[in-house]
Amino acid sequence: MNCEILCVGTELLLGSTVNTNAAELSDLLAGLGVNVFWHTVVGDNPGRLAEAVAIARKRADLIVTTGGLGPTYDDLTKNVLAHAFGREMEYHPEEADFLKRWFAKNTAVPFTENNLQQAYLPERCTVFHNDWGTAPGCAFEQDGVRVIMLPGPPNECIPMFRHCAVPYIKSLSGDVILSHQIRVFGKGESAVEDQLRARMEHMENPSLATYAKVGEMLLRVTAKAHTEAEAEKMCAPVVEMVQRELGSAVYGVDVDSLEALCLTLLKEKGLTFATAESLTGGLIGERFTALPGASAVYRGGAVTYCNDVKAAMLGVEPAILEEKGAVSYETAAAMARGARVAAGADLALSATGLAGPDGDGVHPVGTVFVGLADAERVWVRQLKLGTRRARVRQLAANHAFDMLRRYLQGLPIEQI
Repeated sequence: MNCEILCVGTELLLGSTVNTNAAELSDLLAGLGVNVFWHTVVGDNPGRLAEAVAIARKRADLIVTTGGLGPTYDDLTKNVLAHAFGREMEYHPEEADFLKRWFAKNTAVPFTENNLQQAYLPERCTVFHNDWGTAPGCAFEQDGVRVIMLPGPPNECIPMFRHCAVPYIKSLSGDVILSHQIRVFGKGESAVEDQLRARMEHMENPSLATYAKVGEMLLRVTAKAHTEAEAEKMCAPVVEMVQRELGSAVYGVDVDSLEALCLTLLKEKGLTFATAESLTGGLIGERFTALPGASAVYRGGAVTYCNDVKAAMLGVEPAILEEKGAVSYETAAAMARGARVAAGADLALSATGLAGPDGDGVHPVGTVFVGLADAERVWVRQLKLGTRRARVRQLAANHAFDMLRRYLQGLPIEQI
């Protein structure tokens, strides 16, 4: 099945809103074995939207739209799609009743009649009730083309896709499509592809594909079979092969992130940790505390940007800062030790370095030292992470979590 994602909204073209829906939907569709061949963004203009739909239906088996399902005059996706496929709009009283109840329960703003526009959907469609907002989505098939319409806000679009559109897409075929994501840190996409190319070139079902992510990469194994058990049996040897070939660079299968894996491992082992951050400015702690359940293992953290604060809050000896500098193996080690003691934690991570744009006259921009301490030892990883400030900070945080997960998994810590 070949798909085009059609995102509607002038705000996307102006750049005032980042189109995260397209990226997330592409990832989710790939996991279902759907080929996403085109992304199109069009403003809130019925003529240009109709042109985009006309092009999409000629080249795609599946059109997924986002946005334009709300109550205002520029919410026109449903009407344009219905007209393009020769369908009338149909009123759904159950959705209208839901809208009125939702307004009465969730807002003090009076209900206005234009909100009822959301209760009109193309006739003979499958309705996707919106449990995350107000505008329902829908799906229908016409002339061999499947259409799925989703609301624009990501906190409505993505859950609706997961809970409504995924079952709908799976029902289109008698076969089961199963995929596993193999997460890798420490090896780039090109290096992994080169290592596995000979095998990947000859694989169709199951298939194996590489994807670059910020500071890491993943491989997706996808199989199509009559039953889930058969698909799982097909995927298993491929997953095992990748793990064997890439070794400890594989940090997990079907896990969300390095920090999510660390949370699971810390809970399993009954350990706590703390953070001491300089160049990352709290990014390590922020990423971890974004996870539900983080409070069970995270004791706290200190953002110690200046040397005197490193000394006062973490007990880093002034002599170390004066002789070795803030960007050094010794300072990273002292920060980790100090954070562990100050927070009363079993483990602690530290990060110090130069995110740019300015250097310190000694080290080039991108020089980073990341530390990990337990009650007996301290480990430090020295890194050269380039010159892009945001990327340096993200990679420093990734390396910190990688050191922590390696410690918890009993793997070598300093090198990757």
